[in-house]
Amino acid sequence: MRDFVITTDSNCDLLPEYVEKKKVGIIPHYYELNNEVYGDELNLTPKEFYDSMRAGKLPSTMASNPAVIHSTFLGYIQEGKDVLHISFSSALSGGYNNVAAGARELCEEFTDARIIVFDSLNASLGQGLMVMKAVELKEAGKSLDEIEEWLIEHLKNFCVQFTVDDLFHLQRGGRVSKMTAIVGSMINIKPILIINDEGKLIPAGTVRGRKKSLSTIVANMVKQMGEYLNNPGTICVVHGDAAEDAERVVKLIKEEVAGASVIVNVISPSIGAHSGPGAIGICFMGEGKANV
Repeated sequence: MRDFVITTDSNCDLLPEYVEKKKVGIIPHYYELNNEVYGDELNLTPKEFYDSMRAGKLPSTMASNPAVIHSTFLGYIQEGKDVLHISFSSALSGGYNNVAAGARELCEEFTDARIIVFDSLNASLGQGLMVMKAVELKEAGKSLDEIEEWLIEHLKNFCVQFTVDDLFHLQRGGRVSKMTAIVGSMINIKPILIINDEGKLIPAGTVRGRKKSLSTIVANMVKQMGEYLNNPGTICVVHGDAAEDAERVVKLIKEEVAGASVIVNVISPSIGAHSGPGAIGICFMGEGKANV
């Protein structure tokens, strides 16, 4: 059996120390701000990025670069390794199609190479949890095909509950209407969002007030987890430069889920450009994405 590597893209929001320790390959997604493109060697700190949005700057985003995809995969092929790439949802970005096209091209040229591009139909640490599980299975001796089979079987068990602090960022991305954003902001309405089985970010309700929105996504998580409450594994909290609220959510999770291991990280700019400062998400294993 040929050796293989596990790769993903920067929208997975995995902690840098995990990526380095487990040698996970990362293909960057990009964002543009003030006529400068970031995502490779050049990057803003999370504080700089989200403060620029608070100041009224409107970043735009770009998917992965075909040239970077080609060079990354070619390097592994030249080392005699196959690749399992776990991609950001194809319903949210063109990155999956870019990677799949690059993989096909290389496999046509190097006929003994295998590059499996797996559509996570997920985002942020919902996608990152899949990578972590794939790494765990690889370390347990599972083959590339066995890991792919496991991911297919459990695709709908990787769940995300999400809320944002500012509706206007969702309105810019076409997630809510301008009128909804205006009226909702006036009366302090906060949306609850999920990523559905098709990998799309969709509304799953509204509540009034920030505090209520945070407790609601935790309550929804508990409902979705079902039997996973007995073995919760890792639960992830992601935030748009809102560390205090993220810690509040961690506290709520630990009150509700005994034995949970919780990871906290900042939402990457190429997602944060659409969710905005103050966004909070929970990524976890559950019985079904829409089971709320």
